Amino acid sequence: MGDIGTVMIIGLFVMLVLGVPIAITLGLITAIGVWMADSNPMIMAQRFLAGGSVSSLLAIPGFILAGELMSAGGLSRRLVRVASVFFGHLTGGLSMSTVVAGTFFGAISGSAPATTAAVGSIMIDELESKGYKRGYAAALATAVGPLGQMIPPSIPMVIWGVLAEESISRLFLAGVIPGLIAALGFCVVSVLYARHMKIPCEKRATKTDILFALRDGFWALLAPLVILGGIYSGIFTPTEAATVGAFYSAVVGLFLYRDLSFRELPAILAKAMRTTAVIMFIIATAYGFAWVMASEQIPGRLTESLMALTTNPLLLLLIINLMLLVLGAVMDNISAMVILSTVLIGLGQQIGLDPIQLGAMVVINFAVGMVTPPVGYSIFVASSISGLRVETVSRHIWPFLLVLLGVVALIAYVPAVTLWLPSLYD
Repeated sequence: MGDIGTVMIIGLFVMLVLGVPIAITLGLITAIGVWMADSNPMIMAQRFLAGGSVSSLLAIPGFILAGELMSAGGLSRRLVRVASVFFGHLTGGLSMSTVVAGTFFGAISGSAPATTAAVGSIMIDELESKGYKRGYAAALATAVGPLGQMIPPSIPMVIWGVLAEESISRLFLAGVIPGLIAALGFCVVSVLYARHMKIPCEKRATKTDILFALRDGFWALLAPLVILGGIYSGIFTPTEAATVGAFYSAVVGLFLYRDLSFRELPAILAKAMRTTAVIMFIIATAYGFAWVMASEQIPGRLTESLMALTTNPLLLLLIINLMLLVLGAVMDNISAMVILSTVLIGLGQQIGLDPIQLGAMVVINFAVGMVTPPVGYSIFVASSISGLRVETVSRHIWPFLLVLLGVVALIAYVPAVTLWLPSLYD
C-alpha cells in the first residue's frame, strides 16, 4: 500500500480508538499525509475549502432547521394524534400509531435522532400508561428513528449524493420502498407484541375525533406533500426544498398553530447551527482526507484486496454489508460514509452495482447503525427521554433490528426495491 497509506490508515484507527473527534482526526491525518508526500500545504487548505463549498450541502442546514422547528412548533404532536385516531383501536394500535407518526415525521426531518426525539417525547409515556413495557416503548421510539434517514428527505442521502456525485432526487426515491417495508415490519412486531402481552385495544375513535384530528393536523400532514411534491414536480430542487421546509415550519408553528414563539427562535437557530457546523466540519476535512487517499491510490488497492478474497458478486455484497453494519455500530454514520466513499464506489463499480442502489445500501446500513449498540445515536436519545439505561433499551431493540436487517438484505439482493421508483422518475 505504501508508507503514506499505511501510516494514514493506522493513524486513523488509533485516533478513533483514542476517542479523538472525527473531524480533528481527519484533519490531522490529512496534514500528516500531505507532509509525508512533500506536497504544498496550501493544497490541504484548498481541499478543505472545496469540501465545504459544494452547493448541494446547503440542503443540510435547511432540513435540520425544518426538523427543529416542526418539533418545537407542535407538528409532531399533531401527527401522532392523527395516527392514533386511525390505528389506536387495532391490536397493537398505539404502537402502530408510533410507527406511522415516525414515518410521517421522517418525511419531514431527514434525521434519525430528530425522529426518535420528536416521537419518543410524546409516545413513550403514553405507551407505558397503556400497558406496554417502558423498555419496549423506548426501543420502538429508537427503531422509528432510521425511518427519518430512509424516507425522503434524508440528510445522509444528501451527503452521499454529494460524495458520489449522484442525483439526490433519485437517491431520495431509492429510500421510499425500503422505508415503507421497514415501517410495515415494525407494525407486525407491534401486533405480535400486543398479542403476547395481552394489551387491550383502545376504544375506536368517533367521527368527531377523526375530523378534529384531521382538521387540527392538516398543516402538519401537508408538510411532506409540500416538500416532496415540490421536488418531484420540478418546482424546486432538494436544496430549495430544505429552505421551503424551514420557512413552512416557522410559519405554521408561529402563526397557524401558535405553539412556537419568536422568543424561542434564537435557541432553535443556535441548535440547528451547532449541528450543521459539526457535519460541515467533518465533510470539509473528509474531502482533504479523500484527496490524499486518492492521490496515493489507496482506495484502488483496498478494492483489489477485497476482490482478491472472492470474485463472486453475491459474496462480495455480503462482505460489504457486514462491513457497513459493523462500522455503523461503532462509528458515526456521516464520518463512516465520508471515509469509505471512494472505496465503496470503487467496489460498486467492480461488481456492477447500480450507483443509486449502492447509495441506498450504504445510507440504510448506517441508518441501522443508529439503533445498534454501542454508538447508536437514536438509542442514546431514547434512553435520555425515557430515563432508562442504554442497556435496557438495547435489550428490547432486537425484534426491530431483525426487521431492519431484513430490509438491508432486500436492498442488496433485490435491486428493484431501490431502483423501481427512481426508474419512473427518469
